[in-house]
Amino acid sequence: MAGAAAMRPLASSSVFAALRSAGRRTLTTHRPSPLSSSVAKEAIRPVLPRQVFQQTFRRAYADVPPKTEAKKKGFRFLRWTWRLTWLSAIAGLGYISYGIYQMRNPDDQPAPDPTKKTLVILGTGWGSVSLLKKLDTENYNVVVISPRNYFLFTPLLPSCTTGTIEHRSIMEPIRNFLRHKKAAVKYYEAEATKVDYEKKVVYIKDESEIKGDVSATEVPFDMLVVGVGAENATFGIPGVREHGLFLKEVEDAQRIRKRIMDCCETAIFKDQSEEEVKRLLHMVVVGGGPTGVEFAGELQDFFNDDLKKWIPEIKDNFHVTLVEALPNVLPMFSKQLIEYTEKTFKEETITIRNKTMVKKVTEKYIEAESTGPDGQKQIERIPYGLLVWATGNALRPVVRDLMSQIPEQASSRRGLAVNEYLVVKGAENIWAVGDCAVANYAPTAQVAAQEGAFLARLFNNMAKTEQIEVELKNLSDAQEKAPSKDVRDQVFGEIKELQKRLRRVKQMGPFEYSHQGSLAYIGSEKAVADISWLTGNIATGGTLTYFFWRSAYLSMCFSTRNRILVLVDWIKAKVFGRDVSRE
Repeated sequence: MAGAAAMRPLASSSVFAALRSAGRRTLTTHRPSPLSSSVAKEAIRPVLPRQVFQQTFRRAYADVPPKTEAKKKGFRFLRWTWRLTWLSAIAGLGYISYGIYQMRNPDDQPAPDPTKKTLVILGTGWGSVSLLKKLDTENYNVVVISPRNYFLFTPLLPSCTTGTIEHRSIMEPIRNFLRHKKAAVKYYEAEATKVDYEKKVVYIKDESEIKGDVSATEVPFDMLVVGVGAENATFGIPGVREHGLFLKEVEDAQRIRKRIMDCCETAIFKDQSEEEVKRLLHMVVVGGGPTGVEFAGELQDFFNDDLKKWIPEIKDNFHVTLVEALPNVLPMFSKQLIEYTEKTFKEETITIRNKTMVKKVTEKYIEAESTGPDGQKQIERIPYGLLVWATGNALRPVVRDLMSQIPEQASSRRGLAVNEYLVVKGAENIWAVGDCAVANYAPTAQVAAQEGAFLARLFNNMAKTEQIEVELKNLSDAQEKAPSKDVRDQVFGEIKELQKRLRRVKQMGPFEYSHQGSLAYIGSEKAVADISWLTGNIATGGTLTYFFWRSAYLSMCFSTRNRILVLVDWIKAKVFGRDVSRE
């Protein structure tokens, strides 16, 4: 740069000197020469100052590199980057449009084949749906029985209680993907009331408001998968079911939202006492697991971002308390993340009551046992306006009844005990997945999804095995009836190839859970994550983890439709805020 700058004054002075000399030459008259007339004319033609300037300028700057070349290259790079961005956006839009078109226009499906085995699947939760997604339905006559004709993305259910996400954005109708299977799948919207293991029959009952001529019937099966999940455990505490609200289904989220707004509106009702106002605006969450922690964080966000703006009368009395019987919240996370969560809750003014056990629930308060500063047990009354019970699982009646029919299940208390292939112990043709199965893993959605995918591979391999065995039997008969040695050798070669395939198919190992990590939202646009990485774990928390939490849940959503709806809901809540209407 310094060299180039030094050259410019010299070049300019040479240009002006050349111009002065050129001016003098143009004023001088040339004498005739003995050259030819054309050459003489060319020689005496006056040279214009502009031409002289251009020629001299080119000579003076011939050794100076042009500045515009680098700029042109830079502009060319940006121009191509912009074109590639547009092309990528158009290609992505085309891919999504094609996927939506395929989803909206399913192909015709062949009818069930009565010669094939009947596979009955109970439930439409994580385990059952994961199984259905990967199962080749051409191999079986598949029947799905569930009172819920949709799949619910439960990790985002706490966001529905405050209006951050609409409940339909995390629901995927079960028929949306059953209609895309290779062979038709029967679906019955009904409750499985009993499984008769000896007769191989499932008794179902229509629990909908509209009933036809038949409300109860029987469904026979050759193979049965139980994936009905679990109920909320109350641990025998009186008053929980009568006065508490749970957080497992869409109806639960809707009831919680109505109760939140009812408490706020009633608290500012005319002539309400101060004591009653404090009670109504005290929101109590029982359970320090991911569900309870995420709901507490979402509820505090709802208050900070929206409620106190539109209902300023409640800002001095609104309070959230998290009650946990264990020494700390989120026991499945690392110690540093537990401490970070407790610190964040303290900053958000959420009270954590560790080592506090609920003993009784009434309409307006709970009785809880805690340890005082002196180490003595004490009973205290905690008034509440909203009580959300988010702890523990209990067996459903149909699971409890099935366990009573199988002697090997007598010692099991938490659910159907299964072996390493998820076969119910004591039964040959019944499998169990999800929260209703006891497989030495935590009852989480991640476990249930992996169990369902494992069963799909197992059933697909079983169908291939049966098909290969039938082909081997036919080839064995053909070898005996072969007319010549060449034909027998040819058939024998085919038998050897089929036997190799059969060994490969039968080499499927037992179910092995692969933990991908744990995530939890803790409010104030912060989250914690305990992620498996190579041979260890990465523990992280904060705002960046919050964006990771959102992207992870967005990618885990069932379909492109769900992802788009959830993303739109997040943007809508950020731009316009949450809705504070009751419904």
